[in-house]
Amino acid sequence: MIAVKAQPYDFMLDPQRTALVVIDMQRDFIEKGGFGESLGNDVKLLEAIVPMVQKLIGLFRVKGWPIVHTRESHAPDLSDCPPSKLRRGKPGLKIGDRGPTGRILIRGEPGADIMRAGGGRNRH
Repeated sequence: MIAVKAQPYDFMLDPQRTALVVIDMQRDFIEKGGFGESLGNDVKLLEAIVPMVQKLIGLFRVKGWPIVHTRESHAPDLSDCPPSKLRRGKPGLKIGDRGPTGRILIRGEPGADIMRAGGGRNRH
């Protein structure tokens, strides 16, 4: 067990029963002008956590602890995207539309890439 200093309170971490789960840390969700901002998210708050997430990922890699990344992305023809999701966002910034980093939430487009500290692409 490892004691972890944290807010609002410290906790004990059991490395044998712990994994880091990194959810949707994609450019389309986090960068200014992307899909996340079109949904009304304050992307400055999201961008601010990227260095800490990268630090945690680095720690888990050094320790050999498991890391799970999730990524929301869809086929270029949107055949795997439910209609309810296709309606989300602002006109011109919906899933599949062309955004500042390519087609929004489409596999293979730069915006679907996982963020890294300092911005830019980090293909996983």
